[in-house]
Amino acid sequence: MKIIVPEAPTPAAQTPQVHRARKGAGLRLGLLDNSKSNADHLFNFLVDGIRAAMPIASIVSLRKPHPSLAADQSVIEQLAREADLVVSAMAD
Repeated sequence: MKIIVPEAPTPAAQTPQVHRARKGAGLRLGLLDNSKSNADHLFNFLVDGIRAAMPIASIVSLRKPHPSLAADQSVIEQLAREADLVVSAMAD
């Protein structure tokens, strides 16, 4: 019998590191809600987990008007200015 595990562990050398130009400051977290149901619950769990792992300096939370539409350019630009890391929730 042959068993194939498609989820091999990632070597430590390939694990991406969060780089912040603001040395010693907490993470500036950006949240882009895609307007699907339960996205807010997903974000709550995510923020709690990140807070437990590292300091968060600020959170900018924006919402798309409809799940099937792309975010406005102004939303993308605001997230780029105000966040070190952006997460877009996809929940149902």
